[in-house]
Order: sequence, then structure tokens, then C-alpha cells
Amino acid sequence: MTLAAPQRIILASASPRRFQLLEQIGITPDDVIATSIDETPGLRERPRLYVERMAREKAAAARHVVGHDSTRSGGVIVAADTVVALGSRILPKTEIVEDAAACLRMLSGRAHRVYTSVVVQMPSGRQGQRLVEARVRFKRISGEEVDAYLASGEWRGKAGGYAIQGIAGAFVTKLVGSYSAVVGLPLSETSALLNGLGVPVHLRWLGAGA
Repeated sequence: MTLAAPQRIILASASPRRFQLLEQIGITPDDVIATSIDETPGLRERPRLYVERMAREKAAAARHVVGHDSTRSGGVIVAADTVVALGSRILPKTEIVEDAAACLRMLSGRAHRVYTSVVVQMPSGRQGQRLVEARVRFKRISGEEVDAYLASGEWRGKAGGYAIQGIAGAFVTKLVGSYSAVVGLPLSETSALLNGLGVPVHLRWLGAGA
């Protein structure tokens, strides 16, 4: 039996973390589209609603690019967004050291939630979406640790000012939920979406160990 050629996968994110996570489950994206959208939360917009909207808008922005480039047509788009929240407060993706310092001090010694939403969109426009919630607790972070973490630069561009897969893993005392979702892409849910939309992930594993 001859297997059909796998469908092209387009990752609607420039995040190397998401690229690596897809590779972990045997999917190497064929293309990457760094989407540019307005990420300003709406007035009193709840974190889970915000992250779902961002994932949909990233998918739509990527589809718009694909629709105007015949060399990219026919691809399956994978888009995701992640936010860190304290109660109903959405913490920023930190770009300046002052914001990162403020986030770390707020998170120190407390539990917070990380929401990640993933969208898989077929060339036909049919799509599926999942929301994953994880709970993370930080130890009390000393002033010296905050200063050293800020000096590392790892916080730059990270939701809530930290990267759990990096140095900040030393701050985590408890995690309830999907680790990969906190990193940026829930692998089980992403795989389920792809499978449900007719993109069998397991077929990409055939011959992987050859």
C-alpha cells in the first residue's frame, strides 16, 4: 500500500519553542509564518477568552498570507498563543526589564495560571481549537535571584516574564497540567486536533527510527 504524501504543516509562529515542540511529536513544520497582529487585550477581557481570540487571529493572519502566495497554498496551519494570568489579570509578554521585574515579584511565592490555546486550520477553512489551563506555583524568589534572572535576558519576549523550560524552572515548586502547554504548545491536544481533522500524526513516525 502506498501512503499519500503528508500534508504541509505551516506554523503560524516564529517561536523556536513551538517549532521544537512540534518536532518532538514527529512534525517538522514545512513553513513558518511570523504573524503580526494587535495583541492588546480588550477592556475587561478574561484571560481564557483573550488567548482563544489571539490563537484564532494568528491562524487567520497566516491564512491571509497563504492566500496571497501560491507557493504556500494547501498548507495546514497550526497557531497558538499563551498567557500567564494572576486571577483575571493578564501579565504582559515582557520586552523591557522593568516589566519583567514586576512580573517576577508578583509571581514570587504565589500560584498562577497559564492558558494556551491552539488552533489547527485546514486549507478548506475548517478548523478546530482547544484551550489548555495549567496551574504553576513559584517559590519565594529572593531579590538576588530576581536580579540574576533579569541579567540572564531569558525573560525577554516571554509571557509573564519567564520561561519554564529555562533557568526559571528553578522557581517552580508545583505544576498541575500540561508542561508543554506552559512552554507554548500543548502536544496531546495539538495531536488530537490534527488527527481529528484528518492529518494523522502517527503516520509521520513511520521510519523515524530508521
